[in-house]
Amino acid sequence: MKRGLRPGDVALITGASSGIGRALALEFARRGLRVALVARRQPELSALAREIAAAGGSALVVVGDVTSDDDLADAVTQVLRHWGHVDVLVANAGAYVQATAVDTTLADLQRALSVNVLGAARAVLAVLPHMLQRGSGHLVLMASQDAFIPIPGDGPYNASKAALSAWGQTLRQELRPRGVGVTVVYPGRIDTPLIAHLRVPAISPKASPARLAALVVRAVAQRRARLVYPATGYLYLVREVWPALGDWLIRVLRLQGWEAPQSKV
Repeated sequence: MKRGLRPGDVALITGASSGIGRALALEFARRGLRVALVARRQPELSALAREIAAAGGSALVVVGDVTSDDDLADAVTQVLRHWGHVDVLVANAGAYVQATAVDTTLADLQRALSVNVLGAARAVLAVLPHMLQRGSGHLVLMASQDAFIPIPGDGPYNASKAALSAWGQTLRQELRPRGVGVTVVYPGRIDTPLIAHLRVPAISPKASPARLAALVVRAVAQRRARLVYPATGYLYLVREVWPALGDWLIRVLRLQGWEAPQSKV
């Protein structure tokens, strides 16, 4: 059954303590949804819940780690016990694991996959039986533009987001006939604490998390299959048609960014 977002719907957001997750929680609450805030850092979650309550919204704090099967299962159980249903799941928690090809270890890949792929999978698999039983719901998977425009130095992160993208597209095809929608989101460089250490070229500036959050909420309401923000279609097309030229553009434009200098005390 197709439906848009309605006031009183429940959105469960992982990685809600900062960055994109925090912006999403504020935007869903602004639209009248009740929001379940899941992350490891209770002080940040509690502060966000108070901010949402002060604006007239409703938020539930659930401390949990997406690398734990028990934590995710317990998070969904708490939300269902508190509000009775979950209408939207945003699998947003992520880890930015960087390593060059010669420096990459299995531990790097395992960390990226554990958080970015299996962390999302734990959340999806915990909430999916409930959505299928109701015959409605919506899943949002936070992939990355690095899934189709891989940046040098980000190998473990790129691999994990490409895997999440492929799984999300498969879920979308399989779950649509059963009433559950899926949106795969492909953010570019978003101005969050995750990349606070990174400087980027003017041609590819860090984008607003609040703007991304507004677009994600709209995409869920419209049950869109994918969202790319900010748009980078030109580079994607160049790399598809002429990979060597695309690689050269990434290199000369310094799209991988560079470390910000440490401030002096």
